[in-house]
Amino acid sequence: MTRVGVLALQGDTREHLAALTAAGAEAVTVRRTAELDSVDGLVIPGGESTAISHLLRVFDLLEPLRAALAGGLPVYGSCAGMILLASEILDAGNQGREAVPLGVIDMTVRRNAFGRQVDSFEEDIEFAGLGEPMHAVFIRAPWVERVGPSVEVLATAAGHPVAVRQGAAIATAFHPEVTGDRRVHQMFVDGISVRSAASSGD
Repeated sequence: MTRVGVLALQGDTREHLAALTAAGAEAVTVRRTAELDSVDGLVIPGGESTAISHLLRVFDLLEPLRAALAGGLPVYGSCAGMILLASEILDAGNQGREAVPLGVIDMTVRRNAFGRQVDSFEEDIEFAGLGEPMHAVFIRAPWVERVGPSVEVLATAAGHPVAVRQGAAIATAFHPEVTGDRRVHQMFVDGISVRSAASSGD
């Protein structure tokens, strides 16, 4: 069974664990390097990108995470997770309490681009490869202002990319884990399985 970790430093960990389990994965929390080393893929959940960045340093996970992602560990980031996966973050936060770009996806992301908590909204969006539209929940969501040539845009809202994929990395500005729609998590888990089978020569 595919073992997928959820970075459990801050944010909506429980919802992602449930969604991954429903998608057929063994879902576990990740707070330590040894736990990171034990998973086939990782989810970076929504929450506060600045807080998650700070806690990655506190738990001595920032460099091990960077190394794992640079080595090709499949990763899915939602909302704050999307921000952290970017190569460049606009409005990254106050000095000393900034969101740290992990540089996994060649994109520029703007934090809180859709506005404050009161500006949160829901919208049905077309998502490439998923057939029926997806009901997307945006909560203080980012959007993507630039994508590199190797980045695939999977969905847009308000004229901006809100779901992207590059290699083994997927990111969404919205929160599929809160709606009961498991298709993004299923896509992520299935992708890990395919990559694992290909690497083992099956």
